[in-house]
Amino acid sequence: MKGYTGDKIRNIALVGHGGCGKTTLLEAALLATGVTKRLGRVEDGNTVSDYDAMEIEKGYSITTSIVPIEYKGCKLNFVDTPGYFDYVGEVYSAMRSVEAAVLVVDASAGIQVGTEKNWGACKFDKIPTCILINKIDKDNVDVSKLFEDLRAKFGNALVLMDEPITEDLQEALNEAVAESDEELMEKFFEGEPFTEEEFKRGLIKGILDRSIVPVFTASAITGERVTDFLDAMIKYAPAPADHAPFAAKDDDGEDIEVKCDPAAPASAFVFKTIADAFLGKISLLKVITGELTSGMELLNSKAEKTEKLGNLFYLRGKTQAECPKAVAGDIVAVAKLQHTLTGDTLCDKNNVVVYPGVNFPAPSLFMAVEAKAKGEEDKINSGLRKLAEEDPSFVIVNNAETHQTLIGGQGEIQIGVITAKLKDKYGVSVNLADQKIPYRETIKGSSDVQGKHKKQTGGSGQYGDVHIKFSPSDQDFEFTEELFGGSVPKNYIPAVEKGLRECMEKGPLAGYPVVNVKAVLYDGSYHPVDSNEMAFKIAASLAFKKGIQEAKPVLLEPVMHVEIKVPDEYMGDVMGDMNKRRGKILGMEPMSGGGQKLIAEAPQAEMFKYAITLRSMTQARGSFVMNFERYEEVPHMLAEKIIAEAGVQE
Repeated sequence: MKGYTGDKIRNIALVGHGGCGKTTLLEAALLATGVTKRLGRVEDGNTVSDYDAMEIEKGYSITTSIVPIEYKGCKLNFVDTPGYFDYVGEVYSAMRSVEAAVLVVDASAGIQVGTEKNWGACKFDKIPTCILINKIDKDNVDVSKLFEDLRAKFGNALVLMDEPITEDLQEALNEAVAESDEELMEKFFEGEPFTEEEFKRGLIKGILDRSIVPVFTASAITGERVTDFLDAMIKYAPAPADHAPFAAKDDDGEDIEVKCDPAAPASAFVFKTIADAFLGKISLLKVITGELTSGMELLNSKAEKTEKLGNLFYLRGKTQAECPKAVAGDIVAVAKLQHTLTGDTLCDKNNVVVYPGVNFPAPSLFMAVEAKAKGEEDKINSGLRKLAEEDPSFVIVNNAETHQTLIGGQGEIQIGVITAKLKDKYGVSVNLADQKIPYRETIKGSSDVQGKHKKQTGGSGQYGDVHIKFSPSDQDFEFTEELFGGSVPKNYIPAVEKGLRECMEKGPLAGYPVVNVKAVLYDGSYHPVDSNEMAFKIAASLAFKKGIQEAKPVLLEPVMHVEIKVPDEYMGDVMGDMNKRRGKILGMEPMSGGGQKLIAEAPQAEMFKYAITLRSMTQARGSFVMNFERYEEVPHMLAEKIIAEAGVQE
């Protein structure tokens, strides 16, 4: 594959609902341009972009792949993204590598949830977008009706661009073009026809600012209009130089803007990492300024480490092609970078720049992974860390309190694939389990108790005696002493406090940490020979166990603050479900794009698999974020059950 200058490059993300035909569209383009001799099929596992073993087994895209199409002296770098919602992180990272997006719509299925979500993502990122209505070969397809449905859903910026252009269509196009430029608008109102150059200039300007969204039609299966679509991408998709200046920071942390420029010092953004069985870690780079060549040294400005580039190469699916030089605007791959991860910036050492990382969505589902065989915990953690380099949209949490390793992602599919990859790539099998609740224990009343430890063993004995008052506190633990007359020597007071603090780690009800307790040491006694620090530490622990039991101990549970974005039609179901989860509705706020934001609080114990339920209730149109708010007392009946279960586990 030869090198191309920036004006001959188009970087385009393919997005859309799962099964809309993005991967097959690329197969049709490869066939039409002579790269392949027959159309690959997702069902047969022989497509260029779905090459990963897991993708072949599952029958759908899991990861982003790059498929360059060389056509009429240009290179179209298509970035094929997964359609399943669990892999929205792949869409987010792909958007950082392109100047345009193609929203693929299944003509037989119409507007689907993934159509709406990806349109929203393009709109949020202000990515110039066109729509491709695919599968027009299917029976009972009404393109005109679907176009009107799309226009009703996404606005009047949509313009059908199919040949032959009818008089009505030309008029609509002329109007859209006129709205992109004041001079053209004036000419339009005066009834003067646009020159071909004016028409193209106005169309491109409108596409760039999203006031025009071209709509095309094709059939990837039959190949109908596929080359027309490629022609349109060359003609109308923005070139890298058309991209708005990139936001960045300089060496002093000051905000700057960087324009895509081949003459400037080199800089590139790592938008994707691939774990390859043979080459190891492969970093996919979007070159933003300057030129990259094999062997050059660049600074990773985020890690503050120098990297030496190995051989650069282009990827087409899993196939590699040598790249002698990558210029600003192109997408290129390099293997075995030592310190570089997704979201990092590589730049000239003397011209430091830092591009913002990929803003991945927060995980909405957490599950615990448990080794099926003993002693494989280290292998699990090592495998998960390597998988997280490839897919930073999932997180790993080692919970020291519950002794669980948690993985958080967007849903069951993503977490299931992670565990399957752990077995296939790293040879370790795991079970998935619910995460344990980090309950707490506290007291609602007060107590006044004595803790006395007296032990005689023939030689020197042990003697410690303390009188302690326990009461609620607004601090985690509050310890004071009100001793008179040296009843407990001052050198033993730290031992008393230490004994109490150690007991706080495991409460008497169910063994959970104790919080919000005040302890006042006000009296005691000692023996001049047998008293020591250990004796007073034990005496304090005896007082603690007795004192907490007498001070009305209760169980506390974590309560979460939840914000749920829901279309209006699902609001009743979502509110009803929240009430069943012991949740409290705090309020609602209308959202600018339609729908409501529901603000609520609910116990963490009721929210573990909420991501699955919400997706089902709202046909995947709802989303939520959840953060810890505070601890509250567990209702008595539930507390009894939790305490009984803890006793069984002990």
